[in-house]
Amino acid sequence: MLRDPETPVHLGKDRIEIDGQPVASSSKIYLAMNKPRGVVATASDEKGRETVYSFLPQNLPWLAPVGRLDKASEGLLLLTNDSEWAARITAPETHLDKTYHVQINATADETLLQQLRNGIRASDDDFLGVKNARVLRSGERNSWIEIVLDEGKNRHIRRMLDALKIEALRLVRVAIGPLVLGDLPKGATRALKPEEKQALDHAMLGQAHESASLAR
Repeated sequence: MLRDPETPVHLGKDRIEIDGQPVASSSKIYLAMNKPRGVVATASDEKGRETVYSFLPQNLPWLAPVGRLDKASEGLLLLTNDSEWAARITAPETHLDKTYHVQINATADETLLQQLRNGIRASDDDFLGVKNARVLRSGERNSWIEIVLDEGKNRHIRRMLDALKIEALRLVRVAIGPLVLGDLPKGATRALKPEEKQALDHAMLGQAHESASLAR
């Protein structure tokens, strides 16, 4: 019997035990959450701020957030214990669309939308672009716009708007690929349906093939 924890393991062949009890692999969990504004997507926070883990049901295995959604942002957040799947979701080469609804302190027009589509040089000289942008509705002082990203740099949308001297009043992620937030209440979570997980996998595969074709 081997007791060295660094011994290589052959999954499916070797038997692993702790205190004489076999170790069972945990089932894969895929959750969607409507992250409220003002909470952070980390397990703990050095500033004592509330985290998304306070909204999770009890007795779940360890789950990790998939991708970024900063404290001031809200909306669709995925959590899973499937690290390989999470890595595919966030991989740059996957180019999985993320859709956001953004309220800004300006009246959006075609000039602004075209600036976003053309890409903007941020204050740190990083070039940021969007896949698409359109107006959802406008008032006298504020507008709601929809922005679709197929990449996700840190504070991507906020940094683009900052460069244009525009403030994002609210930023809500409403979809990741084909998965939409829908009417999930704030702070609530639900398990992905098998067909939703399959649709995400199919979308990732399709985007990867498209990116490979363009690279040839």
